[in-house]
Amino acid sequence: MEKEFDTIPVRKLILKLGLPAMAAQFFNILYNIIDRIFVGNLPQNGELALASVGICAPALTTISAFAYLVGTGGSASMSIALGRKDRPFAQKMINNAFVMLLAISIIVTAIALLCKKPILYLLGCSDTMYPFASQYFTIYICGTTAVLCGTGMNQFILAQGFSKQGMLSIIIGSVANVVLDPLFIFIFKMDIAGAAIATVLSQILSLCYILLFLFGKKAPIRIQYGGYQKDIMTRILQIGMMPFCIMVLDNFIIIFLNASLRYHGGSEIGDSYIACAAVVQSFMVIATCPAQGITTGCGTLYSYHYGAGNYTKVMQVFRYVFLLCIAYIGFLFLIAQLIPQYFVRMFINGVENILLASSFIRKYTLGLYGIAVQYAIVDGLTAMGKIKYALPISLFRKALYLILIFTLPFVTDLENIFYAGTISDILGSCLTAFIFFTVIKRKLSEELGDEKTI
Repeated sequence: MEKEFDTIPVRKLILKLGLPAMAAQFFNILYNIIDRIFVGNLPQNGELALASVGICAPALTTISAFAYLVGTGGSASMSIALGRKDRPFAQKMINNAFVMLLAISIIVTAIALLCKKPILYLLGCSDTMYPFASQYFTIYICGTTAVLCGTGMNQFILAQGFSKQGMLSIIIGSVANVVLDPLFIFIFKMDIAGAAIATVLSQILSLCYILLFLFGKKAPIRIQYGGYQKDIMTRILQIGMMPFCIMVLDNFIIIFLNASLRYHGGSEIGDSYIACAAVVQSFMVIATCPAQGITTGCGTLYSYHYGAGNYTKVMQVFRYVFLLCIAYIGFLFLIAQLIPQYFVRMFINGVENILLASSFIRKYTLGLYGIAVQYAIVDGLTAMGKIKYALPISLFRKALYLILIFTLPFVTDLENIFYAGTISDILGSCLTAFIFFTVIKRKLSEELGDEKTI
C-alpha cells in the first residue's frame, strides 16, 4: 500500500479509493431505504409504520456513530503511522480498536434496551406509533454488535487501500437485506418486525466477511491480540470524537425537527408531516452518505500524506475529493429539483402526500452543493487529526440549522421549516471555504514545509 500511495498520482488514487467507497456507502444506505420502502407500502398502517421507522432512525444512527468514533479515529491514526513508516504503532491501533468496539457494543445494547420507551417518546413517538416503533427498535438494537464492529472495522480495510473489499463487505449485507425484507415482511407476514429482522441478519453477514478478511492473511495489518494501551485508546477517541459528535448532532437535529413538526402541526398533521420528513431524510441519506463514502475512502490519503509531510499531495487530495463529491451531489441536486416525485412514490401513496413530500425535498436541497465543500474540507481535516479546525466550522452549520428549526415555524408557514437545511448548507459552506483558504491552508503549508498552492 505504501508504495502505491508514494508513486501513483493522487488523481488516480482518488478514483481507485473514492469510487468504490462511494458505491459501498450507496449500498449501505439501502438497509434503511429498502426497509422504509417496504414498510411504507404495507397494506395496512403503511404511513404509520413509515413514520415509526423515521422516529427510530435518529436513535439507531446515533448508536452507529460509535462505530465511527472508534473506526475513524483508529483508521486515521493507523494511516498517519503508515505514512511515517511506523507499522508497529499501526498494528496497535487495529488491535485496540477492535476491543473497544466489542465493549462499547455490549454497553450500548444494554442501555438502549433498558431505556427503550423513554427514548422513543423523546424522539417524538405517539401512542399510536409506539407498538410499531417498539418492535422495530427492539429487534434492531439486538444487532448492535454487528453494526458497530462491522462498520467500525471496515474502516481499517479501507485504510489499508482495499477499497473493493470494503465495498464488497457492504454489498453482501445490502443484497441480503433486499432479498430478506420481502421474505420476512410479506411471506412470513411479520410486517415492521420482519424489516428489522432482515436488517440484523444482513448486518451479521457483513460482519462475518469483514472479520474473515481482517483475521486472514491478505490484510497487511491484521487483527491480533495484545498490545492494549490506555494512551492508544485515548488517541483513537480524540480523533474519532469529531465524526461521532457530528453524527450525534445530526440526529438531534432530526429529533428536534420531528418534535417541532409534532408541536406546531398537532397530532394529525404532525404524523403526516413526520412521515414526509422521513422521506426527505431518506433522500438526504442518498445524497450525503455516498459523498461521505468518498471522503472516508480517501481519508487514508489525507492521513498518509500528512504523516509523510507531503503538503503538495495533501492539497491535491483536497482538490480531487471536492471535485468527485460535487459531481455526485450535483447529480442528486438535479433529481431533487426536477423529479423528486419519482423518489417519493417509492415510500408513500396518495397524491396529496406525494406533492407535499416532493415540495419538502425541493426546499431542503437548494443548498446541496454546499455539502461538497463541507465534507471535502471537514472530513479531510478530521482524517489528519486537525479537530481544532474541523469541529468549529462543522458546529457552525449545525447550530445554525437548530436555530432555524426553532424559529422558522414562528415567523412563517410550518412547511417552510424545510428551508433550514438549505440556509445552513449555503452559509456553512461559505464560512468553511473562507476559513480554509485564509487560515487553514497557510497553517498546513507552514507545518509541512511547502509553499506550493492548491
